[in-house]
Amino acid sequence: LPPKEATAKSMDQITSALIGIGIVLSAVFGPMAFFPGSTGIIYRQFSVTIASAMLLSVLVALILTPVLCASLLKPVPPGHRPSDNAIFFLRPFFRWFDRMIDRFRDLYVRLVGHVLGKKFRYVLIYFILVGLMGYLFLHLPTAYLPDEDQGILLVQAKLPSGSTLEQTENILKQAEQYFLSHEKDAVESFAYVSGISFSGQGQNVGLGFVKLKDWKLRERPDLKVGPIAGRAMRVFSQIKGAMVFCFPPPAIIELGNATGFDFELLDFGGIGHQKLMAARNQLLGMAMRDPRVIRVRPNGMEDVPEYKIDVDWERAGAQGIPITSINNTIAAAFGGAYVNDFVRAGRVKKAYLQADAPYRMLPEDLKKLYVRNSSGKMVPFSSFASGHWRYGAAKLERYNGFPSINIWGEPAPGRSSGEAMATMEECVSKLPTGIAYDWTGLSYQERMATAQAPLVYGFTAFVIFLFLAALYESWPIPLANLLMLPLGVLGATVATWSRGLYNDVYFQIGFLTTMGLSTKNAILIIQFIKERLNHGEGLIEATLGAARVRLRPVMMTSLAFFFGVLPLALATGAGAGAENGIGTAVCGGMLSATFIDLFYIPLFFVLVYSLFKGKQFRQALKQHPDATDSQEGY
Repeated sequence: LPPKEATAKSMDQITSALIGIGIVLSAVFGPMAFFPGSTGIIYRQFSVTIASAMLLSVLVALILTPVLCASLLKPVPPGHRPSDNAIFFLRPFFRWFDRMIDRFRDLYVRLVGHVLGKKFRYVLIYFILVGLMGYLFLHLPTAYLPDEDQGILLVQAKLPSGSTLEQTENILKQAEQYFLSHEKDAVESFAYVSGISFSGQGQNVGLGFVKLKDWKLRERPDLKVGPIAGRAMRVFSQIKGAMVFCFPPPAIIELGNATGFDFELLDFGGIGHQKLMAARNQLLGMAMRDPRVIRVRPNGMEDVPEYKIDVDWERAGAQGIPITSINNTIAAAFGGAYVNDFVRAGRVKKAYLQADAPYRMLPEDLKKLYVRNSSGKMVPFSSFASGHWRYGAAKLERYNGFPSINIWGEPAPGRSSGEAMATMEECVSKLPTGIAYDWTGLSYQERMATAQAPLVYGFTAFVIFLFLAALYESWPIPLANLLMLPLGVLGATVATWSRGLYNDVYFQIGFLTTMGLSTKNAILIIQFIKERLNHGEGLIEATLGAARVRLRPVMMTSLAFFFGVLPLALATGAGAGAENGIGTAVCGGMLSATFIDLFYIPLFFVLVYSLFKGKQFRQALKQHPDATDSQEGY
């Protein structure tokens, strides 16, 4: 045909399929934009980008591409091959490529005919593949986000209670010396602060910051964040008199301070601080013996000696001493209190009241205090209060209103954060009654993402079904498309499992992308089957004819998408974790959605059509008795 007529005819054939593909892919990502929390924020970036790009590409295909084809393509004589227009030294390659495609197409059509003749056998194989997909998917380790090399490491040091600031600084200087001497190929600088850390404030804690060199200078595998942290931990574990941990920050720093899991041990039963600490130590002991988790440590202050003042409130009340006077007197004498301003040398100064150092050094100094009662008289402190030494918490920790202890840890090499979280839950189940747990930070977000995933998948499949029903103007035919979804997901799951990756947020994005692209191939073929049926062809003839005609565009679009995403699956360097997660899932899904779905799309369309359109189907068999190997199979 001339270019203009050929363009018009091709648009008549492909327009509805283009619109269907664009709407379905947009519908797959549309609901993701409305999910809450940090997971929704990650989803939203991909959702808006892919949906808008897909809609724009459909508009270009419907408006601009036909105009360009009608304007730029040249008329060709009958029998012309596309390879005849290639550059002379490329013509042999293109002619060879055309011959291979033609042979593959003939083989494919014969295999489709065989599949249609042995439908029960291939339906059984389909259920086996779906079962395999379900098994791998359910046993795929879960995580929230992949660990990323962000170019920094954190060092947290904790010394015994009562250690001095100088001792803490000496420990941090040892860490600095190690990084700057033994890891000089990877470390650019080290800085530290004493007296403060993620666990709290005190002279016995400190925090170090390791800045690594640029990624292009750390291309060797042993210069990545993980191996550096592992080597540092082996050295720091030999330091006596302190617990020193080296760890990379989480993938989202705003949602935590360390990679791994963020666990809260809670006192739900009101058992008290001492029993809660005993349960913590029991939990740490179990975690230390479990090979699935490593570096499990409390992120808090250890109990310290403290002097508790016992006030006899009946005596204090009998002497007319208000509670505020007692509190203010102790606070002013031992901690200091602002009392007034004064002017000196033209500048306003603040006046603070505090007992002199020799008179606030020992507990016995409390007996030297006097408290003013409501009558204005000074009452000795020892007349209504006494004290005793005990061990207690350095700071009060609460989570959701309950006494808590924060515990950090990491999965063992080869394990996921989801497996580590399940391990901690198993250990907590062995603790005494009254002890509970909860998750915070990235671990809480991982639980939320895991709970949201089935809803995302189910709603996506439902939306795909509705749009396909509108496209085909039929309720049964979209079932053939939906039956293709598990086969695309099979490839995504197998590829992710084989590379040792996890079921995280980025896998879920690749998972949804695969679901949309699996329907794309089915739409391209089924739409052409319907067109041939509308022109009076029999069911088998229309199915085999559509499979023959649409094989090449299905293969080319799928392989183009596969090779376009392949760099993500093979990426290294900064941000490679997220890219590998998405790229691996999509590449694996595209391979299975192309080379497995191509045989099951015709099969399930014939089965669905025959089930709901039996009369028309039997007429098709009478018209084409030689279309299959076995008529009895139908």
